Amino acid sequence: MTATSCYTCAQEARFDDLPLRERIVVDQHWRVAHAFDTALPGWLVLVPRRHVTAIHELTDAEAETLGMWQVRLSRALRDVTGCVKTYVAQFAEVEGFAHVHFHVVPRMSDLPQELRGPRVFGLLRQPERQQVSGDVIDETVQSLRTNLLSDPHTASNAALGTG
Repeated sequence: MTATSCYTCAQEARFDDLPLRERIVVDQHWRVAHAFDTALPGWLVLVPRRHVTAIHELTDAEAETLGMWQVRLSRALRDVTGCVKTYVAQFAEVEGFAHVHFHVVPRMSDLPQELRGPRVFGLLRQPERQQVSGDVIDETVQSLRTNLLSDPHTASNAALGTG
């Protein structure tokens, strides 16, 4: 796969035109987006801003901030959604999505047992009628963004996602 056939790189190439849900917060290495086609509000995707197809290809600088983002996103999800924990997963195996990306998924207390752990991916690729509405995503994204940017550490290291 080349960067030109990569969904994530195509999104990055049009960064200034992306809706807020595709650039909740960014820094020089990472961009945070809300997952599409999910039935779970707050399902976030943390993506490197350059084309990377395996974790071992991350630079030291990207690696240094990866953990920080995973923890800060988990904290923001707890504050905004009330989740009891978050799941963090990385596979990058679906056609068109081989670009490394980390799913940061809020695990709500009432999540059915059959959807816990890796089975939470059953909440992705949902029919449109079961997907989180655009209005709910936008409301969740705005709350997450406000929460993240109220943290002085995040605010000093992250752009507002406005270009």
